[in-house]
Amino acid sequence: MTDPVKRTNEIEEFTNLHFIHPISGWLVPKLAARNITPNMVSLTGMSFGIMAGFAYYHSQNPIFAVLGFICMIMWHIMDGADGQLARLTKSYSEIGKVLDGVCDYVTFISVYVGIALMLPQETTGGVWTIVLIAGAFHAIQSSAYEVQRGEYDYWGHGKQSAALPEISQMITDLKDKSLFAFMMSQFHIGYVRMQRRTSGISTRHREALTQALEDHPDKTGDIRALYREIYAPSVNSWSIMCANYRTIAIFIACVLGLPIYFFWFEIALLTPLLVVLIQKQRLSNQLFSLRLKEII
Repeated sequence: MTDPVKRTNEIEEFTNLHFIHPISGWLVPKLAARNITPNMVSLTGMSFGIMAGFAYYHSQNPIFAVLGFICMIMWHIMDGADGQLARLTKSYSEIGKVLDGVCDYVTFISVYVGIALMLPQETTGGVWTIVLIAGAFHAIQSSAYEVQRGEYDYWGHGKQSAALPEISQMITDLKDKSLFAFMMSQFHIGYVRMQRRTSGISTRHREALTQALEDHPDKTGDIRALYREIYAPSVNSWSIMCANYRTIAIFIACVLGLPIYFFWFEIALLTPLLVVLIQKQRLSNQLFSLRLKEII
């Protein structure tokens, strides 16, 4: 099956669907015509993220807050374009996936550090502790959201490029790799482990679904349709964890002159919501297992 270039609309977050990805989609054919690679697009997006961090360091001036917001929007557009370009040119790779994730984290690290360096001028005590805790929770929340999207594309639509890597195979593949590839692979293994542990994805559930598809190939369409029916609302509810809302929250907090509140948004709002979403995921797994028995 050939994976479509664009993302799956029924689980696409609103601002991505109606703003970010239409711009990315317009840009992708132009990038492909100039032989620009997905990794080059990822690195370009990261450069906008670094500029956003510099701008938010000066965000006591509202002009710089707006500039930081614009740079973040440009990063979102590049972040949407690199994956579409990879699928269009069939040039996706494990290293590309890792680089995309690294660029995303560098962007937010730059912004977090930029804000944190500005904060001691107006607040006291524990700033870096708060920033580090918020950053750690951000990594967990974002990885959980991305694995939810990938699982939906893989099981609901059969997109092979969205398959969650098997850790045992990843460890086996470490042999005979260059030092750089080895280090990137180790990072990826750790990232996948974190995704599985913080997203409510059940290994037993995945194994049962794999077995059902293997044992009943004539029911593949029905099984995938059931998956989409049950999990589309669930994945949509996870969209609160996407980067877009952080970008908006950062801008609002800085414009209001209360940037420290963004970090509390990460810690005190998004983290409890993550716990709730994990519990909902487990309930969805149970419902799917019951409904699956009716089909097979």
